[in-house]
Formats: sequence, C-alpha cells, structure tokens
Amino acid sequence: MKEFVVIHDFLVTEAIVGDWDGQEELVAERINEIYHTLYDLAEEDIETEVLMALLALVWDTWIGQESLPDIESEDIYDWCRHILDNREQHLYQE
Repeated sequence: MKEFVVIHDFLVTEAIVGDWDGQEELVAERINEIYHTLYDLAEEDIETEVLMALLALVWDTWIGQESLPDIESEDIYDWCRHILDNREQHLYQE
C-alpha cells in the first residue's frame, strides 16, 4: 500500500548526487521530481514492495544519464507513466 512508503526516504541532496560540474542542485531537483512524480502517479493500492522497487529504479536508471540536468517535466511524467504501466517488465527481468 502506497501510504506505507515514505517518499522522503528516497529524496536526494546535492551532496548525494556527486559531481555534475556545478549542476548538482539541478540534478538533485530532477531526481527528486522523478521520485515525486512516480510516487504521485502510483495507484493508492500498489503493493508496498512493488512501489519501493520502482522507486529504487529511479536512482539506478537516472544517476548516470548525462541528459539528467536537461530533462523536462513532461519527459519525467512520460517515463514514470511507462515504468508504472510496464512494471512487470522492469521488475521481473532475468
């Protein structure tokens, strides 16, 4: 259940994202926007473990992407919607 996941446990700061050539604040904002968007879009009755696993994908997927500082909110929304709609593909890969 969604209410058992504390989104603030996932949020990052400039210090956590590492060196982004002076764009650390922007990168932290983008990562946190992705976390919030994914959480907000998730259905209320999503299994806690599933939501936590999907949120873990955010860091694994995005922290190494050079395009992260430039990503738009619309693209973040689209990615989050895709992850939720295709969660089986992303969570249960072998």
